[in-house]
Parts: sequence; structure tokens; C-alpha cells
Amino acid sequence: MPDDPAPAPPVPEAGAIQRVPVLLPLPFPGPFDYKAPPSLALAAGDIVTVPLGNRRETGVVWESTATLPPDLAAPETSAPVAASRLRAVTARLDLPPLPAELRRFVDWVAAYTLSPPGMVLAMTLRLHMHGTTTPATGWLAVTPPPETLRMTPARQKVLALLEDGTARSTTDLASAAGVSAGVVKGLADAGALRTVQLGPERPFGRPDASHSPPTLHGAQETAARALCQSVRDGCFSATLLEGVTGSGKTEIYQEAIAACLAEGRQALVLLPEIALSAQWMGRFKRRFGVQPAIWHSEIGQRARRLTWLGTADGSASVVVGARSALFLPFCNLGLIIVDEEHESVFKQEEGVIYNARDMAVVRARLAGFPVVLVSATPSLETLVNAQAGRYRHLVLPTRHGGAAMPETHLLDLRDTPPARGQFLSPLLVEDIAATLGRQEQAMLFLNRRGYAPLTLCRTCGHRMECPHCTAWLVEHRARRVLSCHYCDHTEPLPDACPSCKTEGSLTAIGPGIERITEEARMHFPDARILVMSSDTLGGPAATAEAVEKIARREVDLIIGTQIVAKGWHFPHLTLVGVVDADLGLGGADLRAGERTIQLLHQVGGRAGRAEAPGRVVLQSYTPEHPVMQALLEGDFQSFMEQEAEQRRPGFWPPYGRLAALVISAENARDADDVAARFGRTAPYGEGIQVLGPAPAPLAVLRGRHRRRLLLRTQRTIAVQPILRRWLAMVAPGRGIRVDVDIDPISFL
Repeated sequence: MPDDPAPAPPVPEAGAIQRVPVLLPLPFPGPFDYKAPPSLALAAGDIVTVPLGNRRETGVVWESTATLPPDLAAPETSAPVAASRLRAVTARLDLPPLPAELRRFVDWVAAYTLSPPGMVLAMTLRLHMHGTTTPATGWLAVTPPPETLRMTPARQKVLALLEDGTARSTTDLASAAGVSAGVVKGLADAGALRTVQLGPERPFGRPDASHSPPTLHGAQETAARALCQSVRDGCFSATLLEGVTGSGKTEIYQEAIAACLAEGRQALVLLPEIALSAQWMGRFKRRFGVQPAIWHSEIGQRARRLTWLGTADGSASVVVGARSALFLPFCNLGLIIVDEEHESVFKQEEGVIYNARDMAVVRARLAGFPVVLVSATPSLETLVNAQAGRYRHLVLPTRHGGAAMPETHLLDLRDTPPARGQFLSPLLVEDIAATLGRQEQAMLFLNRRGYAPLTLCRTCGHRMECPHCTAWLVEHRARRVLSCHYCDHTEPLPDACPSCKTEGSLTAIGPGIERITEEARMHFPDARILVMSSDTLGGPAATAEAVEKIARREVDLIIGTQIVAKGWHFPHLTLVGVVDADLGLGGADLRAGERTIQLLHQVGGRAGRAEAPGRVVLQSYTPEHPVMQALLEGDFQSFMEQEAEQRRPGFWPPYGRLAALVISAENARDADDVAARFGRTAPYGEGIQVLGPAPAPLAVLRGRHRRRLLLRTQRTIAVQPILRRWLAMVAPGRGIRVDVDIDPISFL
């Protein structure tokens, strides 16, 4: 159900002051008190402007955080400001108030992540709504037209469109008439058009739940029925929808969206990659007849504004977006879908550090509606929650329409190595040639951008390193630059070694996707090759065009990074070759094995999704590794059970709680000093352990030296109260930053 209307605020007695707390989208520990002018009765959720120092800021009338659980609530730190010192609220903006459930969610996220609540509010408020909406204007024809008007065919088209008496904007007129905006402006300048104010813009069509329902059978029908019932029940539930690649998970959760729309409520779908939205949007339109609203960093400010307003007034009934869409002000949200829930990109690593998957569950629980987590390779955290009964578990064991899972083969590179200076085994080259000979499509996968991950001097051994990070510079040969993939530093590829000055001595070490493309063109000169990576695809539109080319069979060989692993349906793709299946297994990352099997299982799942059978070839130097064996046997479940048994004894997540403190400074001595002070004041006790301080694996990032400590506790011990006490014991000093990461995903 939607939030109950806020009760009318009490009318202050004559001479009394209405004190209102206002939360600002700034890094303060809580709201500031203001007074409402006598003519302005304010209620929680109202969006207002207030004075702050010598400027004005936009904020939200807030309320007490008493609803937070005890282990998350922070103690009060300051006394109320005297009434005589209160400054007055400047104005209430003509915008929908933030719903109570969203305000509770902002408080909860702030308390859980130990972030200033204003910085969480900023993800809802600051960049998307600043001030009021400017009324849109349009054009109507002046009748009769001016006698001096010089008529042209283009002008005639515009005037003909306006004969129905419907006002249109400049953009809409020019687009519909097939003319430039200058033609419209010329008519206006000639006095043939007059301006009118357009009504509120409603750019979102109403999805039709009965437009084109799919035909589901067996486990699909059972799963869809269960999800629809959870929506109709109208209370919180969390469901894991696990299904092999190609099992129809999207079609099934779209039925839950249809049930949500039938209940008159809004739905939110979170996707890990904005590139996926193009194909997903097409599937949504086929099912519901219209496009949903979309939300991600690539859409313009105007589109963001319209979507923000659409979620607030209910006209945007379905939104698909990236993780930040979780903070939109839905007025009647009734369902959240987290697609590819295992993806680490749902974790925001800077600013407010949060996991959108976990926070989606929190928002659903606080507001009392269902959330569905969807994956072919669920995260261990989600699997454990399902096994413990906290989440319902629906499983789709087979592919849709009778398609078979692809066969997986391990290619031991110790037995059949590539030719010197190359990276594709002769056996894989033969497989690709045979596939192309059958007029089928093949894919090569390597999760490494650029031409080569390292460039060194053959004469003196100098390695090209980023000046701002402890990372090697990646060669991008097509642009003749060296680039850091952590801080985006770029420099020209030099002709001589910077250290010994020897010309022509720099050589590329290891393969990147550009180098594999070069090798593929040598082996298959007649093949139509398409490269899919963030370097070659400029955004969702370019990605959509690439996917259409593949579907139209205008591509023979696809070469891609991890962008090709996520949810695409390529019906004519029958062979996937993984160039370096061992990539990602090294290092001390807690989740290295889990991530690798998820990624390789997903990319392999692109093969054989239609009538023709699929085949996956994994090139590996360690085919005996448990990840490789699990992929060979198609036994994801057993591998995850082994992974769980390795983590359980040391109460590593999900069997314990983990938080990271990352101390950074412009020089190493300051970072070491503050990290040592945190080490000396580290908490201790039964079920509590602190690891470090130690240099982070990326010891220098963007010019800042980084040291890390890890707090690990048993699952029954909350880390937030411990961290608050610990942080209060050390004053870092100017220029020192201490970042807190609750439930870290990355250990760089």
C-alpha cells in the first residue's frame, strides 16, 4: 500500500515557533533545526530551501530516527539550538514530498554504512532535482498566417501538423515534420507561430499487463505463479530465482511485474550494466507494449528530471536502471527485481559505500513489499540466506524451449600451447574455423581491455607504471597510448625507454583484447569480427546496434570482455572460447574462485541458446583447479558448497561480518602513522579480530598512499557499534581520509 497521508501539522499557537529539522544533502552528521515562517505549515518529507551560511541549500524536512534498530542508531551528540537562534525556512518547493519509507531507508543506509545521512539523501535529491520545474512551452499556428509569410515546402509541413490544434514543442514539431529546428524558429520569427504553455509532460506510457503474456511450462509456470502470489500478498518477502542461462528468468519475473501493475503499484528493475538495458528494453516492450522509464548515468539531465518526477507522481510505473535507481522517490513502490544479483558492480565503492543488492532487500523490508534476486550463479551470501530459510528459493533447472546446455571442454595449454607470440591454441583455432564453416557464430572472451597489460624494456627491464597508482600502464595500441585503468591517467606510447633511452626496446607482455583481435584477424582474414568492450562501445545506443548486428548475422566472430557475459541472447552463437580461464584466480581475494566460476559460467551460457547445440572451450594452464573441474562437470552447486566449507571455520562472510578501514594520505609517513594508531586502539574480544594495518594491494591510488585494516566478527556481533567507538578514539588529522567499507567486496 502507498504511504498513509501525512497528518496535518499542528497549527502553532500565536507567537509560538514551529521548529523543523531539515536534512541537507551535505556531509553533516544529521539535520539542522530551522523555524517555519508563520505562513508556512511544514510536514516531514517537504522539500524546502533554507539558508546555510551565506548561501541557500535545498533540503528535506526530516524526523526522528528512533525507528532504527539499537545496533545501528548513533548516540545524540549535540543539544538543540535555542529557539532565538533559529533561522527561518526560505520556501517550500512545489515538488512531491519524499515518502516516509524512503526517508526511513535513507536513515537506515546511513546508519548501516556509517555515512553522513545527508550524503545518502544526496543520491536521491542533489543532482536530480534542484529547484522547481520550468513550465514547457510549445507552438500553435497563427490564423490567418501573416500575408508577408514566405512559404516553403518545409514550412508547409510544420503548419500542416499544427492544423489539428495541438500545441507541440520545437523538438517534437521538427522531428514529426522531418525538418530542422531552424525551420520552426523561422516561422516563429515571421509571426506565423505563437507560444503557449504546455501541460505537465508525461513521457512514460502505461505498460499493459495483458499485452503479450508468454507461454510458460513446468518449473517456469510454477515459479511465475509463486512470484505473482507474493506480489498480490502485499507484504515483504525475499525470493532467489535461480535458473540456468537461457531458462527464461526474465520472462518469469516480468510476470511478477505484470502482477504488480495489476495491483496499481510501481516496479523497479536493477541491472548490473547499463549496456544490457538496450536488449532488455526490447523484451519489455514486446511484453508490455511500451518502453519503461530508464535511469543510469548516461541519460541526460532532462531525462533524469522527468524520471525523478515520474517516480514521485506515479506516472513512471516501471523503472529499469543502475544501482542508484534504488534511491528514486517512488510514491507507490511494490516490487524490486535485482537481475544478475551476484554481480560485484552492484557495490558502490566510492562516496557512500553500499551494496545495492543488499539495500534493495532492506528497502523492500522497510516498506513491506517483495524483492526478487535473479541469477544463474547466485552469490554465496544469497545461497546461504536461501538455505537458512530467510529467502524463498525457486529453481529453473533447464533451458527454455528445449535448448540444451552447452558442452564444456578444458584445453590444457601445457599439452597444446599456442605458437610463439600467440595466445590461441591450435585446437581452439580449429574449433572456430569449423564453427564459421558451418555458418554459425563464435565468440572469444578475455576479461582484459587494451592490447597488453604490461609494457617493459627488453634492454634494462624498466616497466611502464602509473605515476599515481601502484599499477602497470596498459597499452592501447590502436590509440598509441598507455593508460591506467584505475585513475584514467593516459600518456603517449614512447618510442624509447624512459629509463635507458634505448629506442625500439619497449615490448608488450601478455594479451589484451586488442591483441587477441589482431591474432584472430590473422587466423580468420575473411571473418566479420566485432569487438565488444567498454573501449569500443560508446554507450547503450552503440551496444544496441552491436547486438542488432549480431542478431542479423552480420557478425561471424565476437571478441569481448566481461560485457559479453551478462544476459545477452545470441541465438546463432554456438562456440565460446575463453582465452585465459585462469585469469582472476590468483591473489588473496576472498571471492576469487566464486567470481571466476560465476563469470565463466555466465559467458559460457551465451552458447547454444537456440536449436544448434553449444560448446565452450576453456584454455587453462591449471585444468585441475576446482573451478575448472566444476565448470567441466557443470556442477556449480558443489563448488559453492566447497567454498562455503572453506569460509565457515574462520567466520568469513557470509558466516561472519567484515568491515574494512582504508586510511589514505598524500604521503606514506602520514598514512603509516594514522594506520598504526588505529592498530594500537583496535577492538578485541571474543569473536572479534582485527587484521592489519598493512598496505592495501593498491598501495597508491590516484596519488594517495593507502593502508588497510580489516575488522572481522562472528555473525551475531554487529560491527557498527564497534566501529563507532574505534573511529572516535583516533583523530586522523588534516588531509587524512578514513573510508569505512561495511561488507567489502573488493580487497584492492
